[in-house]
Amino acid sequence: MFMLAGNVVYYWKEWRKRQIRRISDRVFERVKNQAARRNLTFEDLYIAVLLVYNDINKRLPGPHIDPPSKDQIRSIMKECDLNLDGEIDNNEFLKFIQRLTPDTISVVSRGLLVALVAAPTVAMAAKKATEGVPGVGRMVQKVPNSIYASLVTVATVWIQTSCEEIGD
Repeated sequence: MFMLAGNVVYYWKEWRKRQIRRISDRVFERVKNQAARRNLTFEDLYIAVLLVYNDINKRLPGPHIDPPSKDQIRSIMKECDLNLDGEIDNNEFLKFIQRLTPDTISVVSRGLLVALVAAPTVAMAAKKATEGVPGVGRMVQKVPNSIYASLVTVATVWIQTSCEEIGD
């Protein structure tokens, strides 16, 4: 069981890296082409950040996440501008996005891990625990494991989403 969870986490991290790379490459090319420059200035970078956060909010499940402020973007831009030319190239942009989004991605990751790994495991343990309960136990045991785990997972995601909306 622990090995399966470890593999899921590993594949999730790799999938996440690929998604960030795809998003950053696509956004960099789009903004670069619109600006008709090889690299991104601060203004271009700000537009790119808005587009990246739009993609993250559309493609990755979880709560809506607001982009950082212009001051935060300026600060991270200075850290990621390795050649100190005041512009960001494609490789610097990937580093910029990775530096900018770890908290965002961890929020999404936490929700997905709970929904996709923990909830089905808890569901099966709960089903096993109901075996000795008169009336309810027999009814729960008749439900196929896959359907029971799916129902508990959907309920968990629904509760998680409701709690996030209440917190906002």
